[in-house]
Amino acid sequence: MRPYFNEVFIMASAQYRIESRDPLVGSLLPPTTFKQFYADPSLAVAVAVKSVADPTRQEVRVVHIPSGEIIFRTAVTGQAL
Repeated sequence: MRPYFNEVFIMASAQYRIESRDPLVGSLLPPTTFKQFYADPSLAVAVAVKSVADPTRQEVRVVHIPSGEIIFRTAVTGQAL
C-alpha cells in the first residue's frame, strides 16, 4: 500500500505539464514527455524551452493542470495560434 500512497502524493503535487502539437526532442526530455508532470513551474518552463530547436517555428506550452491555464507559450511567428 505504501507505493500507492507515494504515487498519489507525487501526482497531487505535480501540477504542470508540457504540451505541443510538434514532436519534442531534447536531452532534458524524458521519452514520455507528454506524460511527465512537474511540481515546479520554473522547471517545466525551462524543460519546455530546451525541448524545441526553433521556438519561432514550434509552439510549446506549459499548462497548469488543475485550471487548464497556459502559464507559458513560445511565440510562433507567421502562424495563427
